[in-house]
Parts: sequence; C-alpha cells; structure tokens
Amino acid sequence: MSTPDAAEPPTTTYEQAREELADVVRRLEGGGLTLEESLGLWERGEELAQLCQHWLDRARERLAAAAPADGAGQD
Repeated sequence: MSTPDAAEPPTTTYEQAREELADVVRRLEGGGLTLEESLGLWERGEELAQLCQHWLDRARERLAAAAPADGAGQD
C-alpha cells in the first residue's frame, strides 16, 4: 500500500488506520513472532503510519484554508 495522493482519497479512515497501527505495535511489543512475521508487521506499520500522516496533513491543509489569513475579518 502506498501513500494515497490528493487525486485518490484513501479508503481507510484515519481512525481505522490508527487502530490497526496500535494493534501492530501491540503485537510487535508482545514478541513471540518469527523474523518474517515481525518484518511483515513492521512494513504494515510503516504503511499505516504514512496513511495516518496523510490524513493529518490533509486536515491541517483544510484548517489552514478555513482560517482567516493574518487575522483578517477580526476587529
């Protein structure tokens, strides 16, 4: 899974990605996995972290676009 671009919105919500990422971290911290399992989970965690960052970046952009520039509109 690659980071979605602006033209193609992700199909996973931020909340879904965050929850799955938390589960990946719990499983990695729990240990008892083979090297291959650990690597696979690490890779999935990286994908999920990128997806969460994408959602956060988009939210920041939307907030910046909605906020008045340099206090314009304030008395």
